[in-house]
Amino acid sequence: MLRRTGVTLVVLLMSLCQAWAAVDINHATELDLDSIKGIGPSTARKIITQRQLKRFDSWQDFIQRIPGIGEKKAQRMSESGLTVNGQRFGTGASPPVAIAPRKPATLPPDPFPGGSMLVEWPRQRTGADGRAQK
Repeated sequence: MLRRTGVTLVVLLMSLCQAWAAVDINHATELDLDSIKGIGPSTARKIITQRQLKRFDSWQDFIQRIPGIGEKKAQRMSESGLTVNGQRFGTGASPPVAIAPRKPATLPPDPFPGGSMLVEWPRQRTGADGRAQK
């Protein structure tokens, strides 16, 4: 009886410690994020900046909005205690969102469609000493 109570107590304490160790991305400070393995100061600032624009809805939203974060890295972060809206990676009920391919950069239209326009400025006359003459 005493042994079962001890085991139950240990399991309960371990689950409480794990719940306290969780860092939710929508509520974490920069220091909290920096404490997660795989998130450095630069990534923490990117996360804070994106979160100020709009809270993260899901892990897929997080992966899509933060450059350099893929599914493998998100899994490792989740194992280190990071959550999005209380959900660990892979446990959310939301279906995966297809990430749209990025559009290639387009150049602005050519301002001179007939070809380049060459403009020559009048040259300054210089004297023997190299100074400009008036």
